[in-house]
Amino acid sequence: MLEQILFPTDGSGGASVAFDHVLNLAAHHNATVHIIHVAETTQNNILTLRDDDVDALKQEGNKIVRGATEQAHQRGVDTATKVLQGEPYREIIDYAEEHELDLVVMPTHGRRGLERFLLGSTSERVVRRADVPVLTIRPDDDVRVAHPYQDILIPTDGSDCANQALALGTDLTEAEGAALHLLSAVDIAALGVDVRTDIQTEMLDESANELLDEAVTFADNAGVEVASKSVQYGPSIHKAILTYIEEHDIDLVVVGTHGRTGFDRYVLGSVTESLVRTSPIPVLTVRTSESKT
Repeated sequence: MLEQILFPTDGSGGASVAFDHVLNLAAHHNATVHIIHVAETTQNNILTLRDDDVDALKQEGNKIVRGATEQAHQRGVDTATKVLQGEPYREIIDYAEEHELDLVVMPTHGRRGLERFLLGSTSERVVRRADVPVLTIRPDDDVRVAHPYQDILIPTDGSDCANQALALGTDLTEAEGAALHLLSAVDIAALGVDVRTDIQTEMLDESANELLDEAVTFADNAGVEVASKSVQYGPSIHKAILTYIEEHDIDLVVVGTHGRTGFDRYVLGSVTESLVRTSPIPVLTVRTSESKT
């Protein structure tokens, strides 16, 4: 399933954490890892950069890529490498699409010592705009990054983007030999103070379980047995998902997003964005087909 994986790197500690996971994935799936570095030479920056500065950026990029390549070869992982110039998120997206890659893996932030969030803002833009699925990892002490995946969670709200995530997540669950968890999360706060009356609760449960039954049918037709399906109530959707992750030792959560750039929004409200920024485990995002415009 995962034959070609893209790993953009700036050589930061955050990138190192993500790269360890990339190598585990690549070794498991016998995939080639494309290691790239983008020297940021956008129009605004190039006005203040001399030729010597650009050369220095390229040399630093080559050093970073070379170091990552050596690490990959020590693990027996095949690589392809490139040092690019331009706007990082655009170069990453263009490279992934040009080479028809299966997955992009990125940390959610980079050089913490410089108080920079270059990779952070870049990761969010890639998540919003890339046609290729994007796996993001927070390189923080409270994050658990495990592989092989034992338990994979797919939240669903019945939307097109959630269904796209279900298709991807089901395929990955089968490829990883993992247990599949399906979740329908209910935001109590958004539904009013009387939401927990018996009648309303019954209606919410019925609707949520219908969505879960549809997801189970999809998984069954794909030959994947569902280990668990659950309705989770919480003060927000993303907090309900986080609660389930913690209570069930989930290793990966797969969610849908669409990134119509005119709105710069995520579907599932701000759920996907919140998960990318706060999840204690890796988050795999996939855009729905309608938004790939």
